[in-house]
Amino acid sequence: MGARIAIADDDVLLREGLASLLDRSGFDVVGQAGDGEDLLRVVHETGPDLVIIDIRMPPDHSIEGLRAALAIRQERPAVSILLLSAHVEVEHAMELLASGEGVGYLLKSRVTDVAEFVDAVDRIARGGSVVDPGLVRELVAARRRDDPLDALTPREREVLALMAEGLSNSGIARRLFVTDGTVEKHVHSILPKLQIGEGADDHRRVRAVITFLEAR
Repeated sequence: MGARIAIADDDVLLREGLASLLDRSGFDVVGQAGDGEDLLRVVHETGPDLVIIDIRMPPDHSIEGLRAALAIRQERPAVSILLLSAHVEVEHAMELLASGEGVGYLLKSRVTDVAEFVDAVDRIARGGSVVDPGLVRELVAARRRDDPLDALTPREREVLALMAEGLSNSGIARRLFVTDGTVEKHVHSILPKLQIGEGADDHRRVRAVITFLEAR
């Protein structure tokens, strides 16, 4: 059985649809909620591995989902979190994405690509970082002048942007029409340039992605 998942969204049809999709894909949906408060109860009762949360939920439809996500991250840092949003919301996304491993941010429109969505859920549940390409584009367009990415070549920045989307080296190679070995060389060049020290490769990739997202 795959990861244990709780889902929070006030749109019942979307929530039930996600639950059905994830069940069919081998995950174990252990609970559902229609608002942030109910989600916290579900998390306490079921102890999921991953929570999927709509940023905007009742009662105010502002950032209730984000608040719940941050509360869960503080109380249960081992729980992975995937935020869903109807629109690109840079500040809200960054607040969670900077909190560590096992985080993701996707636009709801991305859910229509079933294979891509299921792959993203699996990556996040395993401690990876998955960021919607729309958010990546927004961040690239708004990078600060004192950009830590200045040390990277244009191709290395391109590779790092695809890492931020959650692609593996093989996935990046297919996107860029190069070999896996070429991508691996780029990754090994990127990490020291961003002053990311030794450690598990997955953890170093997440740190690199966070550096990329914060350089805006």
